[in-house]
Amino acid sequence: MEEEIINRVANSKLVTFDLEDYYPKGSRMTLDIKDWLQEGIVLREKDFREQVKNHEWQQYQDAYVAIYCSTDAIVPAWAYMLITISLASISKKTVLGDLDLLETTLYEEIISNLDVSEFQDKAIIIKGCSKKPVPVNAYLMITNKLKPVVKSIMFGEACSSVPLFKRK
Repeated sequence: MEEEIINRVANSKLVTFDLEDYYPKGSRMTLDIKDWLQEGIVLREKDFREQVKNHEWQQYQDAYVAIYCSTDAIVPAWAYMLITISLASISKKTVLGDLDLLETTLYEEIISNLDVSEFQDKAIIIKGCSKKPVPVNAYLMITNKLKPVVKSIMFGEACSSVPLFKRK
């Protein structure tokens, strides 16, 4: 007589939390300002302001933008502020840094505004694999957010998880 196969994972009280579900839709773009500097390293205010004025800003419409300088130039804060003013009504979000910092900043906003009360006293497994670029910092942020309310936190998949925290 064959025994019925029981899916214990499906019947468990584990709640899967997938950070990929919170990934903000929209394109990600970078803006390297090295070409706006003389020889890629010297910022001349008049020339820089001209570059900002004549740049095609509409390409960043509804995008998340990371501004950076790929050379070792010393760029004053006002230069990045001037670019941000030009992007303010166009982009969804602008940061100074790379795409990883941009993703981290987006997740920081999402997680800080997340209501985790539905996870009160539950066993949570934070899903580890994702197809989208979820930054490692997002895993740390959600762990800190969930720890005060959940019964336990694991990482990975239900069939092969790593236990991280269990309230005593």
